Amino acid sequence: MQNESGLIGRPRSHFCLLKRFYIMAGTSAFAHERNRMKTFSIGVDLGGTNMRIAAVDEAGRRLELICAGTRVKRGRDAVIGEMCTAIRELAAKFRTSHSFAGVGVGVPGIIDMEAGIVCEAPNLPDWTGYPVKAEIQRRLGAPVILENDANCAALGEKWIGAGMNADSMCMVTLGTGVGGGFIFNEAVWHGMIGMAGEIGHMTVAPEGPPCGCGNRGCLEQFASATAIRAMAIEAVARGHAPELAKAMETHQEFSAKLVFQYALQGDRVAQQIFNTVGWALGVVLSGLVDALNLPAYVIGGGVSDAWEVFSPALLSELRKRSIVYRASDPQDQHASRRKTIVTRAKLGGDAGLIGAARLPLLLSHTSASRERVSA
Repeated sequence: MQNESGLIGRPRSHFCLLKRFYIMAGTSAFAHERNRMKTFSIGVDLGGTNMRIAAVDEAGRRLELICAGTRVKRGRDAVIGEMCTAIRELAAKFRTSHSFAGVGVGVPGIIDMEAGIVCEAPNLPDWTGYPVKAEIQRRLGAPVILENDANCAALGEKWIGAGMNADSMCMVTLGTGVGGGFIFNEAVWHGMIGMAGEIGHMTVAPEGPPCGCGNRGCLEQFASATAIRAMAIEAVARGHAPELAKAMETHQEFSAKLVFQYALQGDRVAQQIFNTVGWALGVVLSGLVDALNLPAYVIGGGVSDAWEVFSPALLSELRKRSIVYRASDPQDQHASRRKTIVTRAKLGGDAGLIGAARLPLLLSHTSASRERVSA
């Protein structure tokens, strides 16, 4: 047996102190090595038709993308199963070179953020009331955050898109319907019950066309892809659009995109339809600009591809209606030095995917900040 100067003969308290020192040193070295690793997360853009899953690093670079058909008729278990398989594949691929922050899932519907439940999702009927977050976390054993898809798009554009230079912004997404989201001081604003951002159901014309939400004359009835197609069909039915009538006869799928192509070619009726889109957006945005006075308003979604044909009417309406916009108009040299930016989104169809991936990264940064403060 060693004498008291040897390790075994030392008092137990001294041994415990040495042991603790080595454990702390090892933990510190591991933490330092881990901190040097880049972080990545996985974003899921879940639509009624397609599902896209991407690994994204902390700088917003897309590392890899997996696409699959949602095929909702198979049921939620099949969709969640396929989603989790793709997430595991991506996580395993990048976990050796990156620290994994978690998973963000953008869902086209109303989300109960605290409970992790989908309250309403017309394109995902059997997801309503289902504990989606808990089920995905159970299968993956990793942090999962659910978010509305329009909020994800806003977060993506704020991170590395058109709103990256603004601390706060409003996003309007023009697709089959019209959605929206607000970023206030770098964070998504959800409102009291999580329904903030229903910009598509703000009133443009009080006695306008009925909307599925129960209101009349909603923005969605004037500025969505569905509305553009409906306005074109109505113009054809009235005999006011001979060129669009020919297009309906020769194209099996008559869409808003086709109406846009005719507007670019100079068709008067198609151009008038997009003037209506711009007018309606101008009416709603003028109210938002006057009420919120945010530095940036970003227009995204598929219909934003037609920016060049509807934006003149939008900006004209803003100048006509909004006192705040006139005082901060980027085109007015005499306006305030700080300008109200109204612009097209930069990330296109990737905005929601990038924003979904941003969610766990934000949570990771917040947790790390809290740990540093508590230490």
